[in-house]
Amino acid sequence: MRQFSACIEWLFARNGDVFADRIRLAHQAGLSAVEFWRWTDKDLDAIVAAVAETGIAVSGLVAEPMIALTNPANREAWLQGLRESVAVAQRLGAAVLIVQAGDDLSGFSRAEQRASLIAALTAGAGILEGSGVRLGLEPLNTTIDHPGYYLSSTMEGLDIVDEIGRPEIGIVYDLYHSAVMGEDTQEVIGDRIDRIVHLHVADHPGRSDPGTGQIDLAERLDWLFAQGYRGRIGLEYRPATSDAKSVRAVVKSLGG
Repeated sequence: MRQFSACIEWLFARNGDVFADRIRLAHQAGLSAVEFWRWTDKDLDAIVAAVAETGIAVSGLVAEPMIALTNPANREAWLQGLRESVAVAQRLGAAVLIVQAGDDLSGFSRAEQRASLIAALTAGAGILEGSGVRLGLEPLNTTIDHPGYYLSSTMEGLDIVDEIGRPEIGIVYDLYHSAVMGEDTQEVIGDRIDRIVHLHVADHPGRSDPGTGQIDLAERLDWLFAQGYRGRIGLEYRPATSDAKSVRAVVKSLGG
């Protein structure tokens, strides 16, 4: 049985709600895990209490601060923030911290930015060593959601991970972003399935509920699991309706 993680930035969100209550709603819907983005704008004590109450897992969150690792001037501030993010992840029992590369910066060549990114992540691996937390670098699409972002290619992300060569560093493979960029999952992942620390899914167009668009998500997931992926599938989509019945239908359609 595949395990799913609800991104509660979008799922189970209600106007004026208490963020930690989304954890309870995810648990009531039968989800085994949740994830979210920033931790610095959340009530961590309330999240810890909701996790303890429900027994639900936190699969991941964002490593802060969210600043461009393509700029070497940001490295020390990001590494300090990573230390704090690791401590938060350990407190929540989260095994994955998600990191974004940052923008493709004017004034720096692609090679210079790649070197800066690799240097930051390599230093980050030293902080992560022995922590039980892995860092997932996330390629994003630049045609719709993130114009100007540095890392739009999954293969380039995997090449960066391989160049770093540390088990603490992998990628978050978002099937939505990959499909929007015209990538074929089998082609871009190849035999590097072990570099994936977490998956995200949404459909296209609209970054909407899986099953409502044009991406062959079930087929791509089948292939990833056939290759040996055993982590969670993050439901990071903008729901047409965030009720439990809708989410359960999505989970069932994707093999849950």
